[in-house]
Amino acid sequence: MTSVRVDAELVRRGLARSRAHAGELVKAGRVSVRGLQVTKPSSAIGDDAEIDVVADPLDEGYASRAALKLAGALDAFAASGPGDHLEVGAGATGQQVADAVPGAWCLDLGASTGGFTDVLLRRGAAHVVALDVGHDQLVPRLRDDSRVTAVEGYNVRDLDRADLERSPDLVVGDLSFISLTLVLPPLARVLGPGTPALLMVKPQFEVGKDRLGTGGVVRDPALHVSAVLDVVAAGADVGLLVRAVVPSPLPGPSGNREYFVAFERGEPLVGEVAREASRPAVTAAVAWQPDDAGSVRPPVFTVGTPVAPPIAAVGAAPVGSASSAGAATDPTNPSSRTGGAP
Repeated sequence: MTSVRVDAELVRRGLARSRAHAGELVKAGRVSVRGLQVTKPSSAIGDDAEIDVVADPLDEGYASRAALKLAGALDAFAASGPGDHLEVGAGATGQQVADAVPGAWCLDLGASTGGFTDVLLRRGAAHVVALDVGHDQLVPRLRDDSRVTAVEGYNVRDLDRADLERSPDLVVGDLSFISLTLVLPPLARVLGPGTPALLMVKPQFEVGKDRLGTGGVVRDPALHVSAVLDVVAAGADVGLLVRAVVPSPLPGPSGNREYFVAFERGEPLVGEVAREASRPAVTAAVAWQPDDAGSVRPPVFTVGTPVAPPIAAVGAAPVGSASSAGAATDPTNPSSRTGGAP
């Protein structure tokens, strides 16, 4: 008998799609070895040990659990209409975000095993560039799909239009260990006018280590609101204007709440103006509570375009120019760390 890691053995036996997926199964309490529940993906077991995995009724064969988050958000966008969401001003509706997927040339930031990429392809995307700072994470069936271009070892802070075959029609992102305020300036440089971007805000990577609770969970709702609004303001500064906020239908693996923010490329605005215009929608999104199974469709909270002059005074360049990189980030701010993912 040889001793092996349980996550690696799950993949070898075909019980998990990847090491990341195996880790998710273990952390969800769905893996038992010889009748005893395994609690750590790194646990050592015998290569001949009996392993049982409890089936997940929500698992549709996606590349990762994260796929269910994007799928739930897109379902919410597709179903949004009068009475289904909070209107603040005359903003774009969620339906427009859902309609952007079929036939789109997409960019997936922080693709990892490919959960978001998987969802986009299943919903009719023509092509997805799956970008990640890591290596060898994308599941084989997506790596071998002619509709997918895997870009590995690439930090999203270095994102440049010259590195892409063309401007994307839609951008999605599920990034960890980095503040989105660092990602938005380079992202703005590759988007054309009116192009949507649907990014997941994770408060645990926005508020700074000193504000994290036990287990790295942000428990104060006020900090959730502040984290999302900080991202909204940073986006406005570089011409990424918030159109809607949707709470993720599933919490993160440790129980952290997460939020999708739908941006649209426009002209730069004063960040504080966008922050206040978005506050009612963000506050409502934070107040909504998902169930543990992710079976409840989240609401869509739309945000209108703030009435304010563009930031001509701070030297904002035309949309798409290399000099429209946006506001500087305070390197002393804990939430501005670069992290280990793009």
